[in-house]
Amino acid sequence: MSGRMENRVAIVTGGGSGIGGETAIRFAQEGAAVLIADLDPDRSANIIKKIKGFGGRAEFSKLDVRVPDDANTMVSKAIECFGSLDTLVNNVGGGKGDDLINELDEETWNFNFDFALKPTYYCCRAAMPKLLESADKRPGASIVNLSSVNGMTGMGLPAYAAAKAGVEMFTKNIAIQYGKKGVRSNIVAPYTTRTDFWKPTFDADPDLAPRLADINPMRRIGNPIDLANAILFLASDEASFINGALLPVDGGFTAGTDIFSRTGGGDEDGAAFWRSQAKSGNFPKT
Repeated sequence: MSGRMENRVAIVTGGGSGIGGETAIRFAQEGAAVLIADLDPDRSANIIKKIKGFGGRAEFSKLDVRVPDDANTMVSKAIECFGSLDTLVNNVGGGKGDDLINELDEETWNFNFDFALKPTYYCCRAAMPKLLESADKRPGASIVNLSSVNGMTGMGLPAYAAAKAGVEMFTKNIAIQYGKKGVRSNIVAPYTTRTDFWKPTFDADPDLAPRLADINPMRRIGNPIDLANAILFLASDEASFINGALLPVDGGFTAGTDIFSRTGGGDEDGAAFWRSQAKSGNFPKT
């Protein structure tokens, strides 16, 4: 049986580890040839070795997301190695040092936009001509951009959140522009995910991951495979009528809160407490 990405060519930025690495592996398992675009050739080589180990196809292109020409080189390398381009996954995009708005300096603001929004623009701009060429020949051309739950709800990180919300609106607009030309564009918004990026933070504060799990409705944080499977779905023909969509892969974090059930004394006990208060007429009215 053919894989879901059989005979497709995909670029995965940040494909050397974490979410991007897992996505590159899943794409290759489903038949895609994958160009891993990453700043680190050594860690990318490990992913490529895994892919080639099960008979998949993968190559590397060095990508500094702050350099627009690297995005152009990345696309050229994909064409050189594999002959076409069907899918772009924009996985790179970090941030730093947000603060209260009256204390937020311009350098920090610009850093967040330079790393969390501009790379998506650079890579989409570079890839679109080749994606359109692919769409002219066969269905299936698509873009999947990663944003964040921070782009969907206020969490006290104004610069990073603004940049990630920008990714979401940017993607929706190119979905409108290019859907009629056969190129779909969608967004995946992760919750905190256990990756190399987070490892130093978790190592420095061993209680942080459990605390982040505790505020999530599913009582855990994400794993790279959770995101990779969602990205694979949106890039595949199974999502052929999904365009301009924002898919949170967050365990229900953006769905709302169970704070009322929990403040009454634990999940089930708390829920029973608030139901009893409502029945007795003691439920607080706001």
